[in-house]
Amino acid sequence: MHNQAIIPHLCVSPAAEAIDFYKRAFGFEEIHRMPSPDGKILHCELRLGDAWFMLADEFPNMGPGSPRSPRTLNGSTVTIHINSPNVDAAFDRAVKAGAKVAMPVADMFWGDRYGKLIDPFGHHWSISTHKEDVSPEEMKKRADALFKNWGKK
Repeated sequence: MHNQAIIPHLCVSPAAEAIDFYKRAFGFEEIHRMPSPDGKILHCELRLGDAWFMLADEFPNMGPGSPRSPRTLNGSTVTIHINSPNVDAAFDRAVKAGAKVAMPVADMFWGDRYGKLIDPFGHHWSISTHKEDVSPEEMKKRADALFKNWGKK
């Protein structure tokens, strides 16, 4: 049993391939897997350090409340974030495993080194390493400078 927490529960298709990808790309450890009689994944738990998430295949025959994967929905509304001691190495590992770069790693105005990826199953991920504590005043100054030229070439 886990302490009170918010735990992501992803719908992903095919889940067995996603489990292998998440282990290779991000270093997750598989804790538990429960296959259905047809070989799909009813439930799986993966852990990275003291964080974990659950995932399962799509089961559209289970009714209208049954979750759909980003592939079925043609997009995702969620980004899963990983704090890493070395964002560049973690990001490169995920890209080499098959993730697509959505935003290359860069130093951000809020003090993190940060990048975004999309996994082969359509889920969005961000990875960061905290580099410096930035005061609210300095953060606003940096953000204003960034947005002043946003989208201009």
